[in-house]
Amino acid sequence: QVQLEESGGGLAQDGGSLRLSCSASGNFYRINVMGWYRQAPGKERELVASVTRSGNMNYGDSVKGRFTISRDNDRNMVWLQMNHLKPEDTAVYSCNAVGRETYYGQQQTYWGRGAQVTVSS
Repeated sequence: QVQLEESGGGLAQDGGSLRLSCSASGNFYRINVMGWYRQAPGKERELVASVTRSGNMNYGDSVKGRFTISRDNDRNMVWLQMNHLKPEDTAVYSCNAVGRETYYGQQQTYWGRGAQVTVSS
């Protein structure tokens, strides 16, 4: 089982910055993909950014050029640096991980509880 614990987030002003952190713990073989999704009230959950174990990154169109994802494979941690924040970035941001608990096990998806990010205009 993989547990994901998020930290960071909070309140920022329009144009400001925030940083999210996520740490994976538990008994598992390997985590392949780590990333962040967000869900605003009344909207569907969307990808913010993800990064593979080998470092391939993927960003949602609305955050390209403003957000940066980074990862430490040895520490099983992922960060999201959010710059030039906008009010429309307000949402609950959830850490996501895809990995295997054993060498022969199937890949599974895990979620953190979520961290609120609020950007005021």
